[in-house]
Amino acid sequence: MNSQIKKINPRKLGHIVLTVRDIHKSVDFYTKILGLQVSDWIGDQMVFLRSGTDHHDLALAQIPKDSADLNDLPRYSRPGLEHFSYLVDSLKDIEDAVQFLKANQIEIVRGIGKHGPGENCFLVFKDPDGNNVELYCEMEQIPLHNPRKPQVWVRNIQSFDQWSFKKFVVPPPPSMIKEKS
Repeated sequence: MNSQIKKINPRKLGHIVLTVRDIHKSVDFYTKILGLQVSDWIGDQMVFLRSGTDHHDLALAQIPKDSADLNDLPRYSRPGLEHFSYLVDSLKDIEDAVQFLKANQIEIVRGIGKHGPGENCFLVFKDPDGNNVELYCEMEQIPLHNPRKPQVWVRNIQSFDQWSFKKFVVPPPPSMIKEKS
């Protein structure tokens, strides 16, 4: 392996995103059984849940109900892991990671971007088995003593990337390019 940095060195495992068959049934499970709190929604297609002060430590994405939705994010047709993430200190760490990943021929999937819900910067890449790994930083914090009401975001470019792909180092998802024009 080669690059100016020797490895990425994340601070902690951050959050996971799961694809689910029935998002409302899953929200009921994670809130009523596990006690998580809803932070935000993107339409009725994605929900962000938390157990602490991070905006989310679990997000759930609805599997598309018909084939027309398969061109949109998420692109998974089965329940399970979409990605897991690691916290890094700063956007500069993510930018440095891009060069390191490229130098080591690691496939970058999406990013660098800044999500709407959670406000976190992100970069997603593949591990050797094809799992999506995300680096993130600057996630919104929701105080335990002063929680806020969940917001419902529209599923569009701004909820996916507030920078409108200006910092993306790979082509944006095809469904988002159509929306941008």
